[in-house]
Amino acid sequence: MILTAATTDLFAFDEAGLDHLASTHTSPFFAYDLATARERFTRLRAVLPPRVRLAYAVKSNPGLPLLEAFAAQGAWFDCASAGEVSTALAAGATGPGMVFAGPAKTERDLQAALFAGARVQVDGIEDVARLHRLHTGDRPLPVNVRINPAGGVSEVATIIGGAGPSAFGVDEEVMEDFVAEAAHYDRVEIRGLQVFSASNELDAGRLLGNHRTALRIGRRLQELVGRELDLIDLGGGLGIRYALSEATLDIRAVSAGLGRILTEHDWFTGELILEPGRWLSGPTGVYAARVVRTKTSRGERFVMLEGGINHLLRPLLTGQSFPTLAVRPGEGVLGGETSAATLAGPLCTSLDRVGSGDLPTDLRPGDVVVFGQAGAYAYTQAMSHFLSHALPEQHWIG
Repeated sequence: MILTAATTDLFAFDEAGLDHLASTHTSPFFAYDLATARERFTRLRAVLPPRVRLAYAVKSNPGLPLLEAFAAQGAWFDCASAGEVSTALAAGATGPGMVFAGPAKTERDLQAALFAGARVQVDGIEDVARLHRLHTGDRPLPVNVRINPAGGVSEVATIIGGAGPSAFGVDEEVMEDFVAEAAHYDRVEIRGLQVFSASNELDAGRLLGNHRTALRIGRRLQELVGRELDLIDLGGGLGIRYALSEATLDIRAVSAGLGRILTEHDWFTGELILEPGRWLSGPTGVYAARVVRTKTSRGERFVMLEGGINHLLRPLLTGQSFPTLAVRPGEGVLGGETSAATLAGPLCTSLDRVGSGDLPTDLRPGDVVVFGQAGAYAYTQAMSHFLSHALPEQHWIG
């Protein structure tokens, strides 16, 4: 793949930048362009209605320089562990601009969220009971409740789970019972809702359909608790493409649709939250690994790399490859004839496959395969310590 105007969203750096990185950095490595991160946040913020807050999903990439860049632009943060809370605070986040979620929160997690002043999104009555015990303020602690919709939501790839059985949240069918039981804990007060029903969605219409379902549930929740909701968290789901053949998400259509939804639901006067992680961080990063050797086995071409699922686990988990190209250090991005290749790493397991791609037929040891869209769900999602290979370096640029 040669970089053109049509591929600028797939790779964070241009051809000269990739050649420089491949020539000056020890493989394997990740490199991130902070200017891209700032541009994407600014672009998304500019098109959204004023009542929509952007809470960056730290889980997608918790790199401190990235969080600092978003914090400087006024981002909220979506955290899912005490460690993520600590990193967000170190980056300059404040508790009132933080939400905290997770299906199996430990006491340490809850204490960290309370210390920071984050809005906790409870997943069950156990969360409510523990917060009732831990909260020391003079007024009831406002929380959101995560609801698992009974229907009306969809997800192309089952990552969050759509409307099926879920480890997350309270099933919509028992929401009334949950609210009644939660009322016994008077130091906690349900003031908001979270509905997170999709991941990496590229269809604006599908996303907006899920958001309408969330507002429908919100109206019923407000009736049950007998007080106005001040915050409805629509979750993430803003997708990025991993191949030229895929469409890009129309964020202007998402924005216009959210405006219509707010108009349709004039009973709700609070704020909405979107939790983009991948959309903000994915296009900022690349992963690069040198070719060790190539081989053909029973008609299948393999490119053996210095790094594998110990650095990039996502292709194995989802079956979707990252976009790839090849760089010959000092010569630049390779063009010419290509053929399909399976990308394999150095681990002693046949599971060590980091996707596939069309790569130059003259690829040779020492060339560098670069993976685009690697700023999200890459470095910290991988099986980093398997076989005790060295961790890849991370380089923050801009």
